[in-house]
Amino acid sequence: MYAKFFKRFFDFWLSLVALSVLSPIFLVLIIVGAFAMKGNPFFSQPRPGKKGKDGKEKIFRLLKFRTMSNAKDENGNLLPDEKRLGKYGKLLRSTSLDELPSLLNILVGDLALVGPRPQLVRDMTFMSEEQRRRHTVRPGLTGLAQVNGRNNITWEKKFEYDLEYIDKGITLWGDLKILFKTVGKVLKRSDTVREGTVSDMDFGDWLMQEGKVDKETYDQKQAEAKELLKV
Repeated sequence: MYAKFFKRFFDFWLSLVALSVLSPIFLVLIIVGAFAMKGNPFFSQPRPGKKGKDGKEKIFRLLKFRTMSNAKDENGNLLPDEKRLGKYGKLLRSTSLDELPSLLNILVGDLALVGPRPQLVRDMTFMSEEQRRRHTVRPGLTGLAQVNGRNNITWEKKFEYDLEYIDKGITLWGDLKILFKTVGKVLKRSDTVREGTVSDMDFGDWLMQEGKVDKETYDQKQAEAKELLKV
């Protein structure tokens, strides 16, 4: 009953209230971010959302505050993440303030407050059919995987938590517990990035590193992701 009829209602009103209460911080971060990033303070990226009636994931644009500059080398290529991530970006990530614009995604219905975290389109192409069951529900700003290790657990464990969230039944009490645990994680600034890294490794790259896919399959899946983004 909750998942089918009331979850979206709560998501809409809670995100609206949160945006209203946090609007002063939102405005400050827009201004500061424009100076820190030397331009547009926002970052948007295509992400797979809930599957439609045709059985395909709806692609939407996830909004966040930009944490990395667009600095390039002499050949016009973006510099490595560690060189583009400055003190301001690190602060946004460690406090999770970079996620604030995603409340707008919740407001329009792309996201839920709680659900499987939306990954990259190129990550999706490497998922098994079982793992892609995570897209049978609306993705979330936070989820069971985020309060059980977030970026310090394996990709496969993340997907296990996502499916556990769905299979055990989505309830108001369960969502509230995840939200309260998320607040604790944010206050402790824990698991925001994988230990020893600046940005987490893509799922496909992780599979390659673990020897779970070969180069031919890797290239094929990357090409598949590019085609999906053209649609």
